[in-house]
Amino acid sequence: MINALLAFGAVLPIAALINALIPGKYRYIWLAIISLGFYFALDYKAGVVLMASILVTYGAGLLIGTIRSENRSFAGKAILFLSIVISVVAMLVFRSGSILGAIGISFYMLKAIGYLIDVYREDVDPERNPIKYSLFVSFFPLILSGPIERAGNLLPQFDKPANVDFDRLRYGILQILWGLVLKLFVADRLAIFVNRVYAAPSDNSGTVVFIATLFYSIEIYCDFAGYSYIAIGAARLLGIDVMKNFDSPYMSGSVAEFWRRWHISLSSWLRDYIYIPLGGNRKGIFRKYLNILIVFAISGIWHGSALTFLIWGMLHAVYQIVGYLLMPARNFVVKKLGIRREGYSHRFVKAFLTFLLVNAAWVFFRADTVDTALTVLRKSLEVTPWIFSDGSLFTHGLDVMDMNMGVLGIIFVIIDDVINYHGVDLREKLVHEGIWFRWAVMILFVLLILIFGIWGPGYDASSFIYQQF
Repeated sequence: MINALLAFGAVLPIAALINALIPGKYRYIWLAIISLGFYFALDYKAGVVLMASILVTYGAGLLIGTIRSENRSFAGKAILFLSIVISVVAMLVFRSGSILGAIGISFYMLKAIGYLIDVYREDVDPERNPIKYSLFVSFFPLILSGPIERAGNLLPQFDKPANVDFDRLRYGILQILWGLVLKLFVADRLAIFVNRVYAAPSDNSGTVVFIATLFYSIEIYCDFAGYSYIAIGAARLLGIDVMKNFDSPYMSGSVAEFWRRWHISLSSWLRDYIYIPLGGNRKGIFRKYLNILIVFAISGIWHGSALTFLIWGMLHAVYQIVGYLLMPARNFVVKKLGIRREGYSHRFVKAFLTFLLVNAAWVFFRADTVDTALTVLRKSLEVTPWIFSDGSLFTHGLDVMDMNMGVLGIIFVIIDDVINYHGVDLREKLVHEGIWFRWAVMILFVLLILIFGIWGPGYDASSFIYQQF
């Protein structure tokens, strides 16, 4: 399989240039061709799985739409159920790689399942044009790691794509550059340290292991958010607007808020297509908590078949349930102590504690086994401050300069997230700044990527973490 990031970089300029030259109403044909070609080039076996999924769900959508118009609700439910079962089974089987390759299968499968449910609910009409539908499923900026778009947003844009003016072009390029900075300057640098420590956590001192857990929380955020920025920027260059996928998640004051800000396309998908149909919070407290457990169990299984993923998902469910149960006690303490909830100190404490909980859960997400995760958590409680003075901190793949670059990258991310949390999009602001300042920032991004990005012999310009799901 050829490298996804390099292939994406090669395809995007060609796709954008030709797309700009084609009349708007015919662009979907070109985008469908380039999207399917891109995916087949990555892995032709995965392309076979993709085409089979497109054919099955396209036909199912037409059948559901036809039966729906005849008020045959049982038959419609039966076809919907059968097509979902086929999609889920295919996702579980092919994602393992035991039969055929299927990179990014979970993302386009969820997109297709959401489409079928929307058709059944009459939220959208079935798409009769097979080329447009195949583009909806395979749109190449989104197919590897999302965002998981909805038919109601994406399909209408294929009919009337936006013109790519200079503002759209500049904003798209800035999004892509920032995504590459997050990926190559921050995430892949921290990954070197994380991989070394997680390979043998019991052989490392406690504070080193704790730092590795913190680095992984930042790594997975910068890796996945980095891809989302690249995907959103690339789609923008093609005249397509895609939903925001991350919104300063580590600024959240609770785990429930974290999931409103982390992987928004997945969390909203789980809410709309699983949590609410199960009854949401409309059928009493017990059912609400049970529904939360079900949703996060599904989320864990969606991420992987290992027990560690299920534990990760269930931890997030338990966090939220305990948070709801303790709400009366927390309100009592806040009232008695006269704590102002809107105060910066109170918000900081809540965000700090939420981050620690999320960070602990990420240990199970990253570890290969439950035993490894428990070892990491146990070692993290051992305080060994001498690593900051005896030089041992720099014996895990990152020398002093690389460690400083990694910390600098984390500071960049924190500043950007704090500003974004207060409703300011720095890249949107930058688009409207003077040309000299704008170019200076863009050149800085390019230099960070080319000079300080993780490249070189022996380095695999790695696939994004979420590409495997």
